[in-house]
Amino acid sequence: MTGQAQGARPPQPEQRTRFVRAMVEREVITFGDFTLKSGRKSPYFLNLGQVADAVGLDILGSVFAAEVRCLPTMPDVLFGPAYKGIPIAVSTALALARDQNASVGVAYNRKEAKQHGEGGWLVGAPMRGRKVAVLDDVVTDGAVKRQAVETVAAEGGQVVGMVLAFDRQEPAALVGDGPSAVERLRRDLGIPVRCAANIDDLLACLETDDRLAAPCERLREHLRQLRG
Repeated sequence: MTGQAQGARPPQPEQRTRFVRAMVEREVITFGDFTLKSGRKSPYFLNLGQVADAVGLDILGSVFAAEVRCLPTMPDVLFGPAYKGIPIAVSTALALARDQNASVGVAYNRKEAKQHGEGGWLVGAPMRGRKVAVLDDVVTDGAVKRQAVETVAAEGGQVVGMVLAFDRQEPAALVGDGPSAVERLRRDLGIPVRCAANIDDLLACLETDDRLAAPCERLREHLRQLRG
């Protein structure tokens, strides 16, 4: 299925809240004192590799599928960069088939080229001459996402968009208040970049659970510092 996504609706607030709550419950999002790849300090950390159960993967796939359907162009193939992008791409393809009657291929890369059997770096659907969406977890410096776009282009695919699990809504640069990492990706790559949830969705989720009052207050303070 290709072309403009017709009648696509972005995930509703309750779907985004369910997604974030599922991520907190599975300790995909954890709270404490963390130093990110960018060097910035953060009171929370996201590790999508913690989604390892059927219900969690179903929730993940459903929210990603809704975001994929909102891209200006429906992709033929979902590319999941190794390793965390792989289950995202698979669960999203299943959700699209079940909920949207949309059949899309799935492709992913290996960290190291296979030297036996079929060999090569890539597994799954061919991308040459096809429209491709890149799916991944979160962006910090954007290096992995840029490499994924380069991989698709090298295989002859056309990247029509990117969907990420979470937007930190933080400046891409460690110092200053310039564009966020997601905004910089949009600008540098010239493609639509959508996110299943953001830091405001996380705060809204924490505010509904008294047991999370301490991380909720730390997150509020983090936002105050970020936004002045």
